Formats: sequence, C-alpha cells, structure tokens
Amino acid sequence: MTDPRIGTRGLISLLGDWRGSSAGPSYLALFDRIRLLVLDGRVATGTRLPAERDLAQALGVSRTMVSGAYRELRDAGYTSSVRGSGSVTRLPGRAPVTGTDDSGDFIDFSKATAPAHPALHGATLRVMDEFARELGGTGIDPFGSLTLRQAVADRYTARGLPTSVEQVMITIGAQHAISLLARTLLSRGDRAVVELPSYPHAYEALRAAGARFVPVTVSARGSGAAPEGLHGWDAAGLAQAFARTSPTLAYLMPDFHNPTGESMPAELRTTVLADASRQGTLVLVDETTAELDIDRAETFLPFAAYGDAGTAASAVLIGSVGKTVWAGLRVGWVRAEPAIIRKLAGARFAGDLGTPVLEQLIVAELLRDFDQVLAGRSAQLREGRETLLRMLAQNFPTWQVPPVDGGLAAWVNLGAPVSSQLALAARTEGLLITAGPRFGLDGAFERFLRVPIIHRPGDIERGVQALRAAWGSVSRAPHYAPADLYSEVV
Repeated sequence: MTDPRIGTRGLISLLGDWRGSSAGPSYLALFDRIRLLVLDGRVATGTRLPAERDLAQALGVSRTMVSGAYRELRDAGYTSSVRGSGSVTRLPGRAPVTGTDDSGDFIDFSKATAPAHPALHGATLRVMDEFARELGGTGIDPFGSLTLRQAVADRYTARGLPTSVEQVMITIGAQHAISLLARTLLSRGDRAVVELPSYPHAYEALRAAGARFVPVTVSARGSGAAPEGLHGWDAAGLAQAFARTSPTLAYLMPDFHNPTGESMPAELRTTVLADASRQGTLVLVDETTAELDIDRAETFLPFAAYGDAGTAASAVLIGSVGKTVWAGLRVGWVRAEPAIIRKLAGARFAGDLGTPVLEQLIVAELLRDFDQVLAGRSAQLREGRETLLRMLAQNFPTWQVPPVDGGLAAWVNLGAPVSSQLALAARTEGLLITAGPRFGLDGAFERFLRVPIIHRPGDIERGVQALRAAWGSVSRAPHYAPADLYSEVV
C-alpha cells in the first residue's frame, strides 16, 4: 500500500502566506508552516510531500531553500525519508499535539472540551446492576439498545419534535455518525453543501466519502468578517447552492455553530428544509452543541421541527453527549426517517459492531434528568465566557470578539492574517491552540482564532497570558508593521 500524496498545488494552498511566518531565514519559515500543518492535522501523518524540485519551482524559490526546510522537518522528526518515497510526514514521539504530553506543561486550547460532568460518576454506579443483567447477551446491535433509543426519542419529543424509537440509531459519538452517514449516503463525486468555516473532522469525513464541496459562508457577529448587521449564514448563497448544484447532502451546524457561535434564524431553517426537499437533498444537522445555551435571546426547536409533513424528512439530526457530559463518553445518535435508519444499520457492520453497552446504559440514566446536567454545564460556560471576555479585553483591546451566548468558544478576529504564526508562537509559551485555517478550506481564515470558553477560569487566564506573550513575539516580527496588525478587515 502506497503512502497518500499531497500535490504541489494542494500544499501551496495550505501554506498561505508562509513567508510572513518567521523573522528568520526563508527555509525556516517554510519549515515552520509545514510543521504546523502536520501538527494541526491539515496534512495527515503518513502523507508524501511534493518533490523538492517541484515545490521549489511552484513557489518560485531555489531548490536549496526547499531542501533546507525538508532537512529541518526530517531532523525535528516531522518527516522520514525513504529511498524512492521522498519525504513522508510523521509526528515526533513527544509532539504535544493532544495537550497531554508526558510533561503536563501544556495548556490545551486546541479542543473545546470539558472535564466530565459531576453527574457522570453517580450515573455509572446506578446502572451497574442493569449492566450485569446485560452480560448474558451478545452486546452487538447495530441500532443500539432499545432503552437508550427510547430515551433519545423521548428527549426529542419533549423538546418539540415528536419522535419514535424507529427513527433513532445509537452511534459511537457524533463523529462516528457523520462518517457512517457520509459513507452510506454519498457516492464519489457527489456534491455536499458545507459551511465555511466549519468543524474540520466533518470536512474530513465527507471528503473521505468522495464529496465535492459546495461552501457557504457563515460570519460571526461583531467579528469584522461582515458588514454591520449582516452576519450568520449567507442565505442567498445557501439557496443558490441547493438550486444550482442539486447536492446529495448538506452538513450544517445551526445552533452555536462551530467555530463562529452563530445560531440560524427560524425562518431560514424552514427555507433550508424546503429547498433541500425540492432538490432531494438530505440535510445532516449537527446538534451536538444545540443545548449548550448560556443566555441566547431565542429558544430553538430541533431542526426537523421547522419543516412540514413534506419537508421535515429531509433533516437527519446528529447528537451526542460528548460536549454536554464528557468527550470520553463515546455515545451519539442519529434521528432520521426509519428507512434511513435501516439503511445505516445495514451498512454499519463494515466498520463496527455496535455501541458499547455500559456507555449506553449510562447515557440513558443521564437523560432521565438531562435538564439538570445542562444547567450545570451552562453555569460553567457562563463563568468561562466572563473570564475569557475579560482577559481578552484587558490584553488584546484591538481584537474583535463576537458576542458569545452559548456554545464552546469565541471566534476572534486578530486584525491581521497571522493566525498560523500565532499558533506556532503559542506552542513555545506552553499553549496548544488551533490556527483559524484548520476550520476552513484552502488556507482561509488566517485572521481568525478559535478560543474556547469551556476550560476552568484559571486555565483560561493562564492560556490568555501565554497568548499575550506569543502575540508580543508575532507583533515584533518585521514582516508586520503595526498598521498591518490592526488594519480593518475587508
């Protein structure tokens, strides 16, 4: 089996303005940017890089310069060279990409996740007798346990969307649901509407299934990314995407969108379902953050509730407890028409044999009083939000920070295209944070940085202090004069 390749054009689109990423020699600037692409996952490990000569020609630089960058990558452990295979990306043994390296010195802002909810331990203890009774069975069921499916259906019904157990499948988290839906419902070359920016692992799942992307922009309020009063989804662009491309799927996150924090207006939800139904498009609606409300002005129903008898079937809802309870509790679900659920079950055994039984029992127990779980998480988010907004205002008065009324993070406009440079500098200060382009396509969003609000206040304070130190080094780089750093977004 050969290593996957990234073409010269593909790598250049991801590199962006790599020359501005370092005050030192050009070969170190190129090394730094490729290193970040590997650390961020924008270039997967095991990928063969373009030949030195080809990359040098495409960049308009000397081969010696590219050779120097590749040598640095190899010496630092980010590539390996095999005769006949060129340079293949890898991760050093102690590369702190997860925020949990052995030293424990890194603050991890790269993931918007929280420690386990306090209710998790008690729920686990309460279901152990029931789990013991399950041990006589096979533990294999592509649909999921009837107990949890009913609990999920009841939760949807209580939220305003009548749901039967036949409309629910239990999955191994939301990412598993997205991947299963993509590989079951997409054929190679099918078009898929996606938001820009969006959740990067959704991009990856859809791309792996062969989707051709039709991007539609989402802009955060007060971020400077759109004229005043114009924010959220490009409604006209969304309508055109359905009408002109007849997509097979659309992947949307309408509540506390990741990363912008936006929530889609009710009337646009109705329009999307009507447009999708007209074109025969299924709308995969990621609702993993839908109930992480702090003080949003409006309360929204599950997405399918905005359709009528003819259009609601176009919505396939994806949920999980990864954001509300704990990311380590790998349980999610799909809510769709029974025919789609049966199709997913038929395709599932190619990848897994079902969701772990104990975890399903725990989630069913938690769903019995889920409002209390959400209330605790909301209080934590509120505290984190207030801490982050205060720290950002004190340390970065020129950054544009949108309102945050729920969700897990703020989508901050830095005022200059230095997000990748700042993410690299932050690592030297002990902070792992994901550069804005990780949430886009082809190197977009260098002016933006996603900063989570879900961490403990003390960790947020330390993280922002590390950002402050990193920003100082970026600001002093000769590539960016103060006017460049604080120029208005166009």
